[in-house]
Amino acid sequence: MNHYTLKDITRPSGGFAMLAVDQREAMRLMFAAAGSQSPVADQVLTDFKVNAAKILSPYASAILVDQQFCYRQVVEQNALAQSCAMIVAADEFIPGNGIPVDSVVIDKSVDPQAVKRNGGKALKLLVLWRSDEDAQQRLEMVKDFNQLCHANGLLSIIEPVVRPPRRGDKFDREQAIIDAARELGDSGSDLYKVEMPLSGKGSRPELLKASQRLNEQINMPWVILSSGIDEKLFPRAVSVAMTAGASGFLAGRAVWSSVVGLPDTEMMLRDISLPKLQRLGEIVDEMMARR
Repeated sequence: MNHYTLKDITRPSGGFAMLAVDQREAMRLMFAAAGSQSPVADQVLTDFKVNAAKILSPYASAILVDQQFCYRQVVEQNALAQSCAMIVAADEFIPGNGIPVDSVVIDKSVDPQAVKRNGGKALKLLVLWRSDEDAQQRLEMVKDFNQLCHANGLLSIIEPVVRPPRRGDKFDREQAIIDAARELGDSGSDLYKVEMPLSGKGSRPELLKASQRLNEQINMPWVILSSGIDEKLFPRAVSVAMTAGASGFLAGRAVWSSVVGLPDTEMMLRDISLPKLQRLGEIVDEMMARR
């Protein structure tokens, strides 16, 4: 059985310029906030994701899709450029306490062999990290996920995202990102997808120092995500993170959030989102060339 390697999801430069369209209820909320008629129908999300895949995939080394809204449609419509790999989200989001994602489990309905037959190269797992929840349980879940991927020749991408503790109100996000990386940064996955320190704000030296602290904890290649970062700051964040040791990005919002809910999505994705993704890919290549 052939096993995919990280080269299968990178640009020729060896850097990652990957697009995420696997947002689920979060994307529905974005459409609602942009004034789309509510409730926002599933089809609205599916159409947006498939259009994004068709228009933006030539400029992405890989694209992350979700089973709920677009994996099947992306495959059936052959939406991805040949040069763009497919990653499938294998996390099931469990709502609770008034939020769309209160906890996460491995999605048992994702069939890794089918993913592979359909051209998928990797699976992705969101891991919610709270300081007062059981570390052993998280590590077990990641271990099971890695096993599932590797037994099927797929790459394993984990995405630890920090949340305030269940009890108490003390929450130091920056420290939590480091603590999560210390716990999960050597867990045997192929790639670590992480929140950018300081939400990409502050001076370049401050950002670099925070990113270097993070790099020290992660014993595998890592990329940053764009949720929570002002999209204007994201290109700098990619450049700083890569200076500190990151290998690129896996991001959605910094590329397409500004066109959510606008009329003529296809034109907007072409005119607004595509140049953003292109520029980010160039930054990745420039930073890889310096190594």
